[in-house]
Amino acid sequence: MDSSPHRVGDVMTRAAVAVGRKALFKDIVERMEQWQVSALPVLEGDGRVIGVVSEADLLPKEEFRNSDPDRSTQLRRLPDLAKAGAVCAEELMSMPAVTVHADATLAEAARIMALRHVKRLPVVSSEGVLEGVVSRGDLLKVFLRPDNELADEIRRDIVDVLFPAPIEPIHVMVTDGVATLTGRVAESARVDLATRLVRGVEGVVGVDCRLTAADAV
Repeated sequence: MDSSPHRVGDVMTRAAVAVGRKALFKDIVERMEQWQVSALPVLEGDGRVIGVVSEADLLPKEEFRNSDPDRSTQLRRLPDLAKAGAVCAEELMSMPAVTVHADATLAEAARIMALRHVKRLPVVSSEGVLEGVVSRGDLLKVFLRPDNELADEIRRDIVDVLFPAPIEPIHVMVTDGVATLTGRVAESARVDLATRLVRGVEGVVGVDCRLTAADAV
């Protein structure tokens, strides 16, 4: 059985939609609408990602369409005002692009998204060439893993390794992503370790560890 996906390359969308630096404003909007995405990588001719155009980059054109901002607003919103007058991708894009590599863990990708306040990340090679795109939804795919698959992985990779000779048989049950462990073992220290390791299994929502230990006071 395959182990759970731990890398961006396991869940990313490989058929990534992108635009060139000369792509026009309307073409960008139409492509976002067609593919139902909130951002598009901007590529150089060789496929290198040089920036990203997001919905946030496009909105200033509508926001400032009929407004005459005062000097304070002009100074504070200078980048947005520049984008309000932009007509192509190279004038609209945010750069440098926030990207990730295919061998990054899902946790690393999620952390980048949270810190940089983005919903999608271009996945690039070591040369910066686009390989795919990973979205928040892609990172959540691990929670669709079947309960029996999670239980098999927990039993095989954690329980059988930590407790090869339990005092009483250890039972692993997963229901709606929540893993429950019952049984009796020798060492309490390994119970805490088992709980941490099970919580780290991709797709596990919660852990109810009911293991008891012979050395517990």
